[in-house]
Amino acid sequence: MLHFHSDNYNLNIITMLILFIKLFNSGLLNTICMKFVNEQTYESFLYKGQENKFHKKFDNSIEMLKKEIGGNNVFPIIIDNKKIFTKSKYKHISPVDRRMILGYISRTTSVEVNKAIDSSYLAFEKWRNVDYRERIEVLKKAVKDISHRKFELAALLTLENGKNRYEAFADVDEAIDFINYYCFEMKMNNGFKAKNLVSKKHEKNISVMKPYGVWGIISPFNFPAAIFVGMTIGAIITGNTAVVKPASNTPIIGYKIVEILLRAGLPPGVLNFITGEGREIGDFIVYNKKISGIVFTGSKYVGNHILQESSKIASRPVIAELGGKNPTIVTESADLDKAVNGIAKAAFSYSGQKCSACSRVYVHKKVKQVFLNKLIKHVEKIQVSNPIHRNSDIGPVISSEAYANFKRYIKNVSKKGKILYGGSIIEEGDLKYGYYVQPTIVDGISENNVLIKKELFLPILCINEFNNFEQALDLANSSEYGLTAGIYSKNKNEVDVFLRNIESGVLYINREKSATTGAMVGQQSFGGWKNSGTSGKGTGGKYYLPQFMREQSQTLVT
Repeated sequence: MLHFHSDNYNLNIITMLILFIKLFNSGLLNTICMKFVNEQTYESFLYKGQENKFHKKFDNSIEMLKKEIGGNNVFPIIIDNKKIFTKSKYKHISPVDRRMILGYISRTTSVEVNKAIDSSYLAFEKWRNVDYRERIEVLKKAVKDISHRKFELAALLTLENGKNRYEAFADVDEAIDFINYYCFEMKMNNGFKAKNLVSKKHEKNISVMKPYGVWGIISPFNFPAAIFVGMTIGAIITGNTAVVKPASNTPIIGYKIVEILLRAGLPPGVLNFITGEGREIGDFIVYNKKISGIVFTGSKYVGNHILQESSKIASRPVIAELGGKNPTIVTESADLDKAVNGIAKAAFSYSGQKCSACSRVYVHKKVKQVFLNKLIKHVEKIQVSNPIHRNSDIGPVISSEAYANFKRYIKNVSKKGKILYGGSIIEEGDLKYGYYVQPTIVDGISENNVLIKKELFLPILCINEFNNFEQALDLANSSEYGLTAGIYSKNKNEVDVFLRNIESGVLYINREKSATTGAMVGQQSFGGWKNSGTSGKGTGGKYYLPQFMREQSQTLVT
């Protein structure tokens, strides 16, 4: 039995109470007790044995939306928490079925863009001084609302950008993850305020990260919930204000999310929402001197334009994710079944319209034919159909432009290489009213061909063989892009060499779930090297939020 001296025991209790009070006052107690867990809706229903309930709820949400959408719906922009219907509008149709009008979208002019920026500029002075814990409370309210409405939002995603229900839910879940994770990171880092070293007795040195001002946010169509939310929350949780523009192909989901954020309590002007077509609105943002930073996800061409033009206006941060041409290496020792599953998922999920999609495979010549036989047999089973259906694996591509590009690239393949599977548009039944194409596998395309060099954003997978591992690594690194990369090998030395030398920001080793896609917030930070990104710091990771702030060193003498 242990014996405590009463005086020492009382002293220990007092010391612990003092420590507890200090932890409570500093906010560190909350930090120690909290944790981040990824949202996984479909998996949760499966775990509970409620798969049929999941599908029924989704089907009901689709039917409800079909009754609500249509030509009578006009969607406004939002400035200073006020809804504004512009004079000019454009028709918004579904890629699932071109006969389906989702509504009419307000087309923003330079006048409205400048008003939105002015509103955010004025709101910044107050929002920057709101304690980060208060900002977190607002965003936590938004998370509850998004979670409550996730079936409605996922169904809207399916109709607006053509994702099947599983991909749509992954998108909405990731949006929730971004909010929760960035709240978690703000708490873990005490609002990014830290003590520095001290050399003088009466000095106190502090490092404080402070917001820049107004951020222009330009979002893509392929993750219109997750990426839209991730970039937006990155700006506003750190004390900045924001003017956000969704892709012209997916404005409604962005509008719905902004409504939720404003309902949660964001003050007027902290978040302004504008819509429109083309590069024009982006230029209005870039050329405005009140913009302190820009965050963009999209093509290399547009990203480079933003970088070049922004530098002419001011020295300000540009956080840009600019796509990929992602390789996977399949070695002689690879588990081919695992490789086939992972590569097919990475190449063809959401019709290849992911910046992380696998578009190049380098397979050892000794196992190439066996690998191809297995891959083709696997891809033959992929169901291309209307994504509202439960059994749909792949829906349409996003637009008439993407549809035309597919036809054009397939002609190129026919002249320069060999189509092993696919290569056709799909016009059976009602699918002729959407933008449906076959997942396509091609072989023998030259490394100098546009299909190998350019990001296509289409379900086209190029296969080439290699003789030795060094050659495979050189081929994988030959691209100007460096976003994601995968390898399948049982050879530890090959894996080690790959990890040391591959020039990509996100790597996957022997991953059956997906060879190059499927990063999870807080688990795999997502950011590219080379022409795939400007910052080298990934979303959903520890180094993302500080990009929206600048450091201030403070010395206090007592």
